Order: sequence, then C-alpha cells, then structure tokens
Amino acid sequence: MLSNFYVEQHVKNALQEDIGFGDVTTESILTENNIFNAKLTSRVDGIVCGLEVFKTVFKVLSDSVEVNLLFKDGDEIKKGDVLATLKGPGKYLLLGERVSLNYIQRMSGIATETHKYQQAIGDLPCKIVDTRKTTPNFRAFEKYAVKCGGGALHRFNLSDCAMIKDNHIKVAGSVTNAVKMVKANLSHAHKLELECDTLEQVKEALPLGVDIIMLDNMSLDEMKEGVKLINHKAIVEASGNVKLNNIRQIAECGVDIISSSAIVANAPALDLGLDM
Repeated sequence: MLSNFYVEQHVKNALQEDIGFGDVTTESILTENNIFNAKLTSRVDGIVCGLEVFKTVFKVLSDSVEVNLLFKDGDEIKKGDVLATLKGPGKYLLLGERVSLNYIQRMSGIATETHKYQQAIGDLPCKIVDTRKTTPNFRAFEKYAVKCGGGALHRFNLSDCAMIKDNHIKVAGSVTNAVKMVKANLSHAHKLELECDTLEQVKEALPLGVDIIMLDNMSLDEMKEGVKLINHKAIVEASGNVKLNNIRQIAECGVDIISSSAIVANAPALDLGLDM
C-alpha cells in the first residue's frame, strides 16, 4: 500500500509544479462560492488504480471538496462507468483536474497492461513482475499499480537485493568472482540474484548458492534447458524480449518469474475524464 504521508507530499509537489503562483484562467472566472458537481468517468475498459491518490489531490486543495469513490483500486471497469463523484467549489475542481487525472490515468494504464500480461500467463504457476525501468520519482506509484493489476514486484531499489548483471561479471572477471565478492559483503537479510546470458554461466552458478538465477535473453529451448539444470536449486526468472504474444510460451518453459519493463514503460495512459 502507498503511505498517506508519502502520497500527500508527492501530491503537494505536483500541485506546486502545475499551479505555480496561481491559475490565471480559473481565478478570473470562479470564486469559492461557485459550487459545482463533477464525475470521473471511464471512456474505455480497464483496471482502475489510483483512486485514493485522485481523492488526495482535492483533499490537499480544499476540505470543501467532497469526493465519493464508487470503485476501489484493482477493480475491472467498463467504458462509461462513473468511478467517482465530486462536489465543491468549481475553482478547486478545475485546479485539481489535470494533476488528479495525470496520477489516475498513468496508474490505471499500468494496472491494465499488467493485467493483460498476467491473464496471458493464465493458470500457470508463474508471475509477471516489474523492473527498475520506471519514471524517476514516480516508482512507488508505478509499482503499486503493478500490484493492482495482478502482477508481483521485483526489488524496489538497489539496496533491496543484490543483483549481479553482465557488466558486474565483466568487471569482476567471472561469474564465480562476482558471486564471491558480493557474498563477502552481503547481509544475511539480502537475497542474491545472478543474471545469466548463457547456459554455461548457469552451470557455473549452480554450486555457488545464489538465490535467484535470471535467464536473460535466452531462446525458449535454452530456457527449458536452464530450468532443467537449475532443478529447483534456485528461483528461476526469465527476462528479455518479453511481449504479450510470447509470455505464455515463456511461462510454459517452467520459470517461476517473468520480469519485463513493458508493463510499466510501454503502458498507455487509461482514458478517463473529469466532467463538470
């Protein structure tokens, strides 16, 4: 879940960026005495996410705006559904319109895209997970959206989990060197993941006791062989060139996790509108 204090501070910064020293258009037309009703409506089918963040935008602007949420995060929505109703001074409804939509459209788009990928995996015991390819300073919201869409989360940041990638292996000299160096400096509370580009690296990794082995940019046949080699000695993650039309085939290789930046980086904003 997103912490209230974190969301509120983030929203304040977003409003400061958008409003600056004042809305020269709205403040020329409306005062706090002009009361209006508005509704948040979906123009497409999808998964909604970010309703409480949407509500927080208006809470920060004014206590006089009433927001009634009609759905909850993670719900499937249909075109034409009214997701929330609002009542309050039109000045604040217009001040918060763009920022509130920016949050909920982006988050709902990610939740919807994640849902598509997880649905494509179907009944197989495998989860789609995100990566660190996120929008700077918006990661918490994007990862929350992945969860709402039915996906799971990879590490939040570099301090969560040790992850040895191809460039680490190059500078360390070998898989074995890299693993030994990281293990010598690792807390008991951290897991260790190793990215393998070849089956030879997988074989080298097996006696080293890593927790997670990533099969990176491998063919389906190579992934199947990698799963056999690992044989439950580590969690198996597949990554690289993951698309909606091939994720089921990747899952059928027997991997535990499929990581992809596409569910966040390529997710289009969900088309929602705030109508007075």
